[in-house]
Amino acid sequence: MKKVNIATYLAAKAVNIQDAPTNTDLGVNEKELKKALKGIRRELGEFQDTMYAHGKYNVLVCLQGMDTAGKDSLIREVFKDFNARGVEVYSFKVPTEKELKHDYLWRHYIALPARGKFGVFNRTHYENVLVTRVHPEYILGEKLPGINSIEDINEEFWNRRFDQINNFEKHLAENGTLIFKFFLNLSKEEQRQRLLRRLRLKQKNWKFSPGDLKERKLWDVYQKYYQDAIRRTTNEHAPWYIIPADNKKSARVIVASILLEVLKTYKDITEPELEDKVKKNLEIYKQELENEN
Repeated sequence: MKKVNIATYLAAKAVNIQDAPTNTDLGVNEKELKKALKGIRRELGEFQDTMYAHGKYNVLVCLQGMDTAGKDSLIREVFKDFNARGVEVYSFKVPTEKELKHDYLWRHYIALPARGKFGVFNRTHYENVLVTRVHPEYILGEKLPGINSIEDINEEFWNRRFDQINNFEKHLAENGTLIFKFFLNLSKEEQRQRLLRRLRLKQKNWKFSPGDLKERKLWDVYQKYYQDAIRRTTNEHAPWYIIPADNKKSARVIVASILLEVLKTYKDITEPELEDKVKKNLEIYKQELENEN
């Protein structure tokens, strides 16, 4: 399999999503992709165990993409070999009544992973500068001071919100959170095929919503705002990666490979050494247990 070159997928400040590929060939068949992913996710699981023992970092994985981009299945396959207590997944949907009584970042703050754990956000705090830009009327539900109509939601409002998100991520990074942001870049044609599959296969019908077709008509608007969001918020401490998503299996391998290769660069994440006194007496402790019977 071709080595995954991280720089290929790292978003630049002037990224143009239209020029980013939605498909890629890693030089192997699907069976070999599956085998490669199995090995990578096992190493990721072992890294999480070490990170838990180390106790100073946590990892936040943010997944964004158009409907049917493959976020759910990617989470299932990439994190399959983790200790169940070592990874927490949150899917952020329409804010609840309780969530709307707080600022928009509150529900994301309280879902952050503890030190030693991975947290995966399936849709993220970026919904607040994506869906809400496409449908600014949603902002009115937040009952913000000075925002009384859609006309009040101007460019200055969005500039402030992007500043808030950048500050949020900077704060997390400065306190030990390793942030990865992945945009699953799906083609419009592939989305059409996946929606059709949901309609044709009875066991997939439950996934379909007429609202999917309504949002699909706004494809170009979403692409515009995704590009703007990525440009404004890709930073060294919280980079965006644009992942070709038309082939789900290769997308999973790319995401897993990026996670593993970047995490390996943190050489200080190691299992703690035992205290000298304990280490000196290991043989005594072992003999004590062996002689119990």
